[in-house]
Amino acid sequence: MTGNRMYQRLLENLTTAVVLLDGALRVRWMNPAAEAMLGISLLRVRQSGLECLEDAHSDIGVRLRQALATLHPYTQREVPLTLSNGGSITVDYTASPLSRDELLLEFEARDRLMRISREEALVARQEMVKVLTRGLAHEVKNPLGGIRGAAQLLERDLPDDSLVEFTRIIVEEADRLRDLVDRMLGPNVMVEHLPLNIHSVLERVRTLLRAETNRVCFVGDYDPSLPELVGDERQLIQAVLNVARNGVQALEESGTESPRLILKTRARRQFTLGAERHRLVCEVSIIDNGPGIPEQLRESLFYPMISGRAEGSGLGLSIAQSILHQHHGLIECDSEPGRTLFRLLIPLEPTPSEKERTAHDR
Repeated sequence: MTGNRMYQRLLENLTTAVVLLDGALRVRWMNPAAEAMLGISLLRVRQSGLECLEDAHSDIGVRLRQALATLHPYTQREVPLTLSNGGSITVDYTASPLSRDELLLEFEARDRLMRISREEALVARQEMVKVLTRGLAHEVKNPLGGIRGAAQLLERDLPDDSLVEFTRIIVEEADRLRDLVDRMLGPNVMVEHLPLNIHSVLERVRTLLRAETNRVCFVGDYDPSLPELVGDERQLIQAVLNVARNGVQALEESGTESPRLILKTRARRQFTLGAERHRLVCEVSIIDNGPGIPEQLRESLFYPMISGRAEGSGLGLSIAQSILHQHHGLIECDSEPGRTLFRLLIPLEPTPSEKERTAHDR
């Protein structure tokens, strides 16, 4: 094997995308990783320019020409590229001038790494909220029990029966606060690990919501090839219902014209949730065409007691996220005016501990 052929084989088998440009920024060569990342073939673009490098909203082309003129390499981080198919990706890239007529580009996709980082931060925030909430619940419930007991004792010794109304208010309000704290803690029952069909969960939610409103159009867009997943059907119904009901309420309160809520399922392969990679993941998308979520609420959306509605408790999404975590999944949200998407991601294969538990139950 000649030296040139060996180097070409090495470049062809790199996972890093490599593109060789000439002095006019026309493509001379690219490896298969670059073809896959940019969604084009070398045969199609050889001796032509890459559209993503000449994007009117980007200064990449200008910087590449400066690098060729000065023969100085440079690196840029988290650069958005618009692809020829209309999609977009975020990359880190390094430009290395080999001569005034040759420029080597190395691209590394950042989208997946950025998403993993966001997911890890989301999981960490949720765990922190859970710890703080449980600590708060403990500190609140103890004195509430004392207040309730004292009010009941006081009621027995009241000289005037007309005063009983006030002790009853104390007891009722103490009970209401206790129930609120319990709801903040989320489901306190063990998750059942049984095979279930996610479309049965979604159809149950759709039936419940149709009974609550006749203004919203509910659309099911299901992938019939999805296999069963292992989980707790009742809790997953609660999680999906909490998210979907938020969307319905936003549609009704905003007076959106032709309000529509879509329940959609798809399979995601080789998908990473947090720090764990799964061979197959169920993606449930809940999409509405309402006004969108205010930007100041998006970062704290899954915290308890956070709500964009005056009469909302702010617990629905927090409880839904807690249920998804119990199923080793999570909820993501993308929102803009006219389109809000909640993405529920649930592994379709049980974890090793769940496999052992299922085998034991049998």
